[in-house]
Amino acid sequence: MLLYREAVVGDELLVLELHDAGRYLLRYGERVEYRDGRKRVGGRWSAYAFRSVEQLRYDFEQELRRLG
Repeated sequence: MLLYREAVVGDELLVLELHDAGRYLLRYGERVEYRDGRKRVGGRWSAYAFRSVEQLRYDFEQELRRLG
């Protein structure tokens, strides 16, 4: 079940979703995506260790800053 959804239209579409059972999606256009224990940055997928919603948001925002 979807618990929270936010979408912001700017230079790129920013989508944030939190679901029950620990599922989540954070995506900024095609550049960065964090989804259910994985992250994609610039087309490359890797594992992501979810610790908390706050840490997830922080890590996502740091990735966006690194990309400029």
